[in-house]
Amino acid sequence: MIAGAVAVLAVAALLRLAFGGLTVEVAVPSKDVPIKVYGLGTIEAKVSSKLGFAVGGTLSELRVDAGEMVAKGAVLGRLDDGEQKARLAAARAQYDKAMAQSASARAIVAKAAANRAQKERVSQRRKSLVASGTVSEETYGDAHAAAISAGADAQSASAEVALALATLADARAQLDLNEVLLARHTLVAPYDGRVAFRSKELGSVLAPGEAVFTVYDPETVWVLAYVDETLAGGVAVGQSAEVRLRSAPAKRFAGSVVRIDVESDRTTEERRIYIACRDCPQHLGEQAEVMIDTARLDNALLVPIAAIQGFDGRQGTVWTVEAGKLARRKIFFAHRTLDGRLEVAGDVPDGARIVTRIVSGLGEGRSVRTTEASP
Repeated sequence: MIAGAVAVLAVAALLRLAFGGLTVEVAVPSKDVPIKVYGLGTIEAKVSSKLGFAVGGTLSELRVDAGEMVAKGAVLGRLDDGEQKARLAAARAQYDKAMAQSASARAIVAKAAANRAQKERVSQRRKSLVASGTVSEETYGDAHAAAISAGADAQSASAEVALALATLADARAQLDLNEVLLARHTLVAPYDGRVAFRSKELGSVLAPGEAVFTVYDPETVWVLAYVDETLAGGVAVGQSAEVRLRSAPAKRFAGSVVRIDVESDRTTEERRIYIACRDCPQHLGEQAEVMIDTARLDNALLVPIAAIQGFDGRQGTVWTVEAGKLARRKIFFAHRTLDGRLEVAGDVPDGARIVTRIVSGLGEGRSVRTTEASP
């Protein structure tokens, strides 16, 4: 008899479980909901340069170290330039020699031209005297031959001048080249900035272009944050942001979005977002967390993503309570909050309540009681 009573109670419990007695939590509207997008990145500088010498050599002088400010044109370091100075001196001596040869050739040309002019005048005068019989044909012939010889000498001198000028131009080019090479033994700052890193010490033998300093412009420091493509659609230039750094976890730094790359990373499927942060410490490479304010909802119905099945980024299936009974609906969603809730955007029948927590025993058509979730 007792066993029969127990069986009756068990059946009654199963019937209550199947046809009633289940309470579900449903969503209620939330007011003034901030929509933020999370990104993880590092502190970087828009203007940052790795500086090295254009020529190879031995590092003989270093004037600055990491952390120091430098002005545009300030000397940062020098290579041993003794050998290059010797080359420059030799080039200058060769240029001076070519200058002297050029001047000498010009003087010869001037003398030859004057001699040719004088011989031509004599030839012309004697030619006019031949007709009057004052001068013999033989005398005129001698004068004419002398004029022709003077012309040949003048042409030869002009050729020597051309050669001297070519030699002078080559010597000038060699002198200029060696002056440039000597200047490249000195490394100067290309702009006002700060030294982030010094990678070499005195006595280091450097190859051409090998970096010695990393210099950046402090006015261009920003945070490069990587944001998942599924969340980045609402990010826009000008939006405010909050930056947190690993070196100062208790502090919050204000910033704003200043650039969004048009190309996403094809491997990580993330978008690069740049945040200007004037008050952030300038520790390049430090990890930073970013919260970007993309929207604020005056009144929104929010559903935890755990309560949505088959969500594809735009829509998904939820349980609803309609006229006291459970139903399944595919609805659209819009914004996502940082705590993993999605804003209901449409396709919810009037009077329907959306279930916010999946529990055992849910079934279409089943009668349930409801309790409101915390907004």
